[in-house]
Amino acid sequence: MKQIILSFFLLCFTQLAFSQVENLNVGSRTERGDAATQNELSLKSIDTSNSKGSKQKVAKIEQYLIVSNLNDTTYLDTTLSIHKEYKFNDLRKDNFNLMAFSNMGQTYNTLSYDFKSQRLMPDLGARGKSFAYRTVEDIKYYHVPTPLTELFYKTGFEQGQVAQGFFTVNTSEQFNFSISYKGLRSLGQYQHILASSGNFEFTTNYKTKNERYIAKIHFLAQDISNEENGGLTTEGMGYFESGDIEFLDRGVFDVNFEDADNVLKAKRFHLDHRYYIVKPNDSLANHSLNVNHIMSFDDQSYQFNQTSASDYFGDSFKTSSLSDRASLENFYNEFQVNYSNRLLGDLQFNVSHDNYNYGYDQIVILEDQRITNRIKGNVVAVGGKYHNKFGGFDIYGDAGLNVTGDFAGNYFTGKAGYQFTDDILVSAEINHNASQPNYNFLLYQSDYLNYNWQNNFSTEKTQQLSFKIESDKLLNLTVDYSTVSDYAYFAKDDEGGVKAFQNSETITYLRVRLDKEIRFGHFALDNSIMYQNVQDDNQVMNMPEFVTRNTLYYRNEFFSKALLLETGITFNYFTDYYMNAYDPLLAEFYVQTDREYGNFPRLDFFLNAKIQQTRIYFKVEHFNAALTGYDYYSAPNYPYRDLAIRFGIVWNFFL
Repeated sequence: MKQIILSFFLLCFTQLAFSQVENLNVGSRTERGDAATQNELSLKSIDTSNSKGSKQKVAKIEQYLIVSNLNDTTYLDTTLSIHKEYKFNDLRKDNFNLMAFSNMGQTYNTLSYDFKSQRLMPDLGARGKSFAYRTVEDIKYYHVPTPLTELFYKTGFEQGQVAQGFFTVNTSEQFNFSISYKGLRSLGQYQHILASSGNFEFTTNYKTKNERYIAKIHFLAQDISNEENGGLTTEGMGYFESGDIEFLDRGVFDVNFEDADNVLKAKRFHLDHRYYIVKPNDSLANHSLNVNHIMSFDDQSYQFNQTSASDYFGDSFKTSSLSDRASLENFYNEFQVNYSNRLLGDLQFNVSHDNYNYGYDQIVILEDQRITNRIKGNVVAVGGKYHNKFGGFDIYGDAGLNVTGDFAGNYFTGKAGYQFTDDILVSAEINHNASQPNYNFLLYQSDYLNYNWQNNFSTEKTQQLSFKIESDKLLNLTVDYSTVSDYAYFAKDDEGGVKAFQNSETITYLRVRLDKEIRFGHFALDNSIMYQNVQDDNQVMNMPEFVTRNTLYYRNEFFSKALLLETGITFNYFTDYYMNAYDPLLAEFYVQTDREYGNFPRLDFFLNAKIQQTRIYFKVEHFNAALTGYDYYSAPNYPYRDLAIRFGIVWNFFL
């Protein structure tokens, strides 16, 4: 069914392409605030003359607007850059701090954590699936002068590919809708690691002619499915590391099991609409006032299936047709009052309500414990925001507190920035958060005996202080220092089963990241270097001390600037550390301190080109695999990918 839907969209978009024209101006920009956003959302055009002297209206690239859920506005970027190279993957995000598994569409190990959080409620869990999961913050809304189409394609591994078709149009200046489908399927080189996912998005936004009422709506349906094999056996790891030519065909390796899979399914309906009592662009007013309502309904489920019980997970209640399924329904409503004054700044007061229902369809009774089947209830929270500019200073504050319900939670964020020059921006930020661990820490049920628990964990408490310098000419430098109390984590217990635990000690975490590109003629060296230091007596939070990515590349235009070319080599490296292991039943990573992994280089060669509005990508991944030793792992028992040749394309059409 997914292939049929994807084929239908690609066919429709291809037909539209025959009548579309190019736009040669590119760029990017961000405007903050509701007033700026609404003033930008208008269709404008410029007059150009053709060879016969007649005039026609041609839209500018700056008119193809992309609006976030927070009303930050950018416009379409069709350029080719090294940062586009970093984002050309199945996530379509820069994965500097992530370690991919061998197959596209599998999970990622995390090399760095950001403890800034404004969370008040737990999430479902199954965080191994979270990398591909689309949150409310990931959804974009559009306003375009002409229909816009984008096609994305990249090859995978062993009969694999990921493709996405996107289309958006304004039927009038007041109404826009967009539709998108991304499908992924990749067999992989090892036994039983097929990855398959589908993501359908529909968005629409509407405003009245007087711009007093504005609404944004989206619907999302996604499923992320993986065959799981538990990684290589201990004997298989020995053969892998030996580099024996007989085992270069990765399909011959024995894996821990070949009859399991897990899947995350989710649907969401989201409505964000507001009414302006006083509009921000009223000529006689120096203030604005609006009321805003946000409603979101999420329906998620995570399921693990296995044909026959495996000793890998320990004893089980039954020997065949094992199936664990957790579900979460969350209905969220938030009401806001927003006031903006040219002198006082932007003020917001909000109150929100969560109705949650997480759990299973049965009660589990063990010898010494009775495990319930549901966690459900209601939580009411209040909060506020403030934003203002004083000369070169930019001040922002945000706070929230759960006032009723079974889940305690609160957060505070304060940020101050100063624009020293047009090129140098300095900012400092403080964040505090206290919230419950995810639901699968609190309650879990399984056909495997070791994977049944009900915990009364305390709230996790994090504090982060960060400092940032941003300068295109000098460097980008970020320093943050975090403390984490009552940290929840997974680890193996004395019986060898993976369990949920909570750390009793306070952990401190320092992270320093430097980004700098050095240019000399048509050559450039792009550098991202990160240093991390974790003080943790119990070794439950482990991260590499250094992570680095360095790209030396050449960039030039050819054929009267009709072709833009970028080619180079990217070096990735992180120091060895006690890398977290992966548990396919939970779709979670757990702590291990038996063996350190890392300390291996990864070299990628790429050749990218831009012709008009088409970007073409070609890459030889990990071409040093056979030269630097077979000690590369994404997680214990899970080897990283070998040398692979991959290519892809991103293509925009303008009607």
